[in-house]
Amino acid sequence: MDSKKLDMCSRDAISCLPQEVLGEILSLLPTKLAASTSLLSKRWRYLFARVHTLNFDDSVLLQPPPEGKERSDEIKESFRNFVDRTLALQCGSHIKKFSLTYEVTNNSDFVNERRWISNVVERGVLEVDITLNPRWLGGVYIDEVHGNCHLPYHLFRSKTLVKLFLGTDTGFGKLPPDVYLPALKRLFIDTIGFDEQDLCDVLLPGCPVLEDLTVVHTAYSYPYRISSQSIKKLTVFYDYDEAIDHGSVMSFDAPSLVSLDHTGFALSAYPLVNLGSLLQAKLDLSYSKEKIKRPDISGLLVGISNVETLHLSPDSADVISRCVKHGQVLPVFNNMVSLSFGSNNKRGWKLLPYLLKQSPKLETLIIQGLDSYTGDVTIGLFRVKVLDVLGYKGTTKELQHLKSLLAGTECIPKLRVVFPEDVVVDDATIIQTRRDLFTVVGVIPADILYFE
Repeated sequence: MDSKKLDMCSRDAISCLPQEVLGEILSLLPTKLAASTSLLSKRWRYLFARVHTLNFDDSVLLQPPPEGKERSDEIKESFRNFVDRTLALQCGSHIKKFSLTYEVTNNSDFVNERRWISNVVERGVLEVDITLNPRWLGGVYIDEVHGNCHLPYHLFRSKTLVKLFLGTDTGFGKLPPDVYLPALKRLFIDTIGFDEQDLCDVLLPGCPVLEDLTVVHTAYSYPYRISSQSIKKLTVFYDYDEAIDHGSVMSFDAPSLVSLDHTGFALSAYPLVNLGSLLQAKLDLSYSKEKIKRPDISGLLVGISNVETLHLSPDSADVISRCVKHGQVLPVFNNMVSLSFGSNNKRGWKLLPYLLKQSPKLETLIIQGLDSYTGDVTIGLFRVKVLDVLGYKGTTKELQHLKSLLAGTECIPKLRVVFPEDVVVDDATIIQTRRDLFTVVGVIPADILYFE
């Protein structure tokens, strides 16, 4: 390296880094800032082509909403020009991740987002995150390529796409019938109103190697059927009781599923629950008396009865207890070794002994909500190897409740208490906790866990 170049590098160390390294650094920056570096010199202009992550968000420009339609149109035109110039600067280089948040106010906005997404798909994009904010009630421009789908046809035929996020609070029209995403492994859907049965009959069958599926709905009608032969992890979050009624049902047909995390309302029936490979389930089901007075979750419980680990929220315990009260029978959980259980009322706690009875191989019991425990419930002689108490604060009430809960229990080989994050735990607290648990409850804790 000659002295002139050495002197320049000593004054501008960043410019002397390898192009591959500079490309990685620019990819970590906000897209607008990374694009501005192309003005530094001819070398930096070519370096921007190495940026593999692009993030466009017009909500940054439109919040707070500009005063007057002319000003709003001016800002949106500026955003469109920025996206066009940025994509042109890239000269067709490979893209790893593309993110677009875009307010759709007219038909030309649909044309623009289709064009931008098609651009990165043609460049072999791996991850796409699309959030459309619709403010357009008119019809969508239909052509021979895209049909009446709001998103480009090419997106649903990508051979490279691995991760896809679609949102939020909108509909995408009719999906193309020949969806085929041979590399897609993770799909996140946030409040999308699908046309008829497009999710399970068109989109999911076109993803043959999909492993991780998340479906969130906080508006619109829910998809009441999740069907996929390949997914291993499923998260379903439904939080819109206006979409349910006394006839609402839910089916899960996912024979390869290993992990299920389901939040929603207890429905009238679960006619098909095909989850033969399930190992872990987390249920957070709420009771909606006005919509479904007598839910029936027996089909769901039978369908998940082969799990090894089960997490039941306090709301779920309440719902299951209501169902048991009306004659529904708990299945036997022959494989379950770990149970996480919480309750906020007497009804929920009364479920625990029955649940333990139906779990002959249970080794670890995790409980929370001791403050709401009622003294007429005990785990009796149901033996577990480990008992974890979450959210423990060391109050007199908790100690008495724990003593009542363990009444008649022959032996708890390992008791662990976990303090919540908002409780300061020092050495004196740990010593006092051990003393209280031994003198009041009659057990010696193996571990006292807390957040530092």
